[in-house]
Amino acid sequence: MFAERNVVTSDVWHQQCVLQKGESYLIEAASGTGKSSLCSFLYGYRTDYQGIITFDGRNIRSFSVSEWTNIRQHTLSILFQELRLFDELTAFENVQLKNSLTNHKKKKEMLNMFDILDIADKADVPVSRLSFGQQQRVALIRALCQPFDFILLDEPISHLDDNNAAVMAQLLAEEAARQKAGIIVTSIGKHLNLTYNKVLKL
Repeated sequence: MFAERNVVTSDVWHQQCVLQKGESYLIEAASGTGKSSLCSFLYGYRTDYQGIITFDGRNIRSFSVSEWTNIRQHTLSILFQELRLFDELTAFENVQLKNSLTNHKKKKEMLNMFDILDIADKADVPVSRLSFGQQQRVALIRALCQPFDFILLDEPISHLDDNNAAVMAQLLAEEAARQKAGIIVTSIGKHLNLTYNKVLKL
């Protein structure tokens, strides 16, 4: 399905790899082996790969800009490793901005997720004043504020303690189950404690 380097042992690169809706996948990788690149390829942000990526049987290189816009609003969600939050906005404004594009969650539902993730008191605080771990939780809430068939999470708990990571995993699993969606998590060590259908080595 993907090809990046000529000499590599991987369950993904240079292999046919099928990811099914409704299943959970952990992609384990050493640093620098391309996990963030893989997420960007799947999300359509980068096209500098060899091989073919298909979605519902269609080569994603054929998708138009408007099709990608629709897919990113209704089909694919992502939590980037670098989060890509707006520092000048508050935590809630970052989430609300995403939700304004999808109208997927009510304000009460969004604030409830802040409470579940123990950052309710940070909702009105500018993101620039939050720790990276707090920002990771904000980024998860934002990623859940849309319908999706798959959600990609690139090292989502690298700065979280075990308790917060467990709460995040539970919230994610419940939302994915409601939408009968697939979960794809990348990790270089610490990973979300989910029941994975398959663990792939990158």
